[in-house]
Amino acid sequence: MSVVGTFPTPIVRWMLDDTRALNRDLRKTIFDRRASHESTQHSNLGGWQSSWDLADWGGEAAARVIGEARRLAGRLTCDRTGRPVDVKWLVNAWANVNRGGHGNEFHTHPGAFWSATYFVDDGGAGADAAVGGEFEIQDPRGVAPAMLAPHLGFNMPGGQSAGASELIPPRTGMMLMFPSWLSHGVRPYRGSGVRISVAVNLTPARGPG
Repeated sequence: MSVVGTFPTPIVRWMLDDTRALNRDLRKTIFDRRASHESTQHSNLGGWQSSWDLADWGGEAAARVIGEARRLAGRLTCDRTGRPVDVKWLVNAWANVNRGGHGNEFHTHPGAFWSATYFVDDGGAGADAAVGGEFEIQDPRGVAPAMLAPHLGFNMPGGQSAGASELIPPRTGMMLMFPSWLSHGVRPYRGSGVRISVAVNLTPARGPG
């Protein structure tokens, strides 16, 4: 017998190296921006979300995060025969700051191929899972797998959440990458600190013609 995970949805977790200074610089830059600019309103339920031009005002720290996202997307992308392909990635990026009670409703990122989230500060979730703020992804097959027998799952990796959702705890210094069409949100943050993240959309540039 063989069991194959057909039509998989890639969710990549990548811990960046040497992020202490990076996160310190990002935190200061994001807080300075927040002090002078009102929040945009997209998926955020409370909290502060910047405009989508982080690359223009985020300095070297933001450039490093965006560069890491570009490199990761390049490693994860191939042509339809499985061969590596050189893609020029167009990027937009923004910052998110959540405090107690803040979260993000479910949404997708139209117009992009890959999306990434980098956690500047997990708000203490790495030490205490009770503070919440988990990144939540919905089963792209919808609720159908759980309609007949919601108490049953599939005996394979990831099969127990069929028709429901998966939670990924934030970790300072971690980057998540996922297909931009995947519906996702952020559970309410219940800590007393601050949860800071950077979001990046990556879209392949169209060639001539």
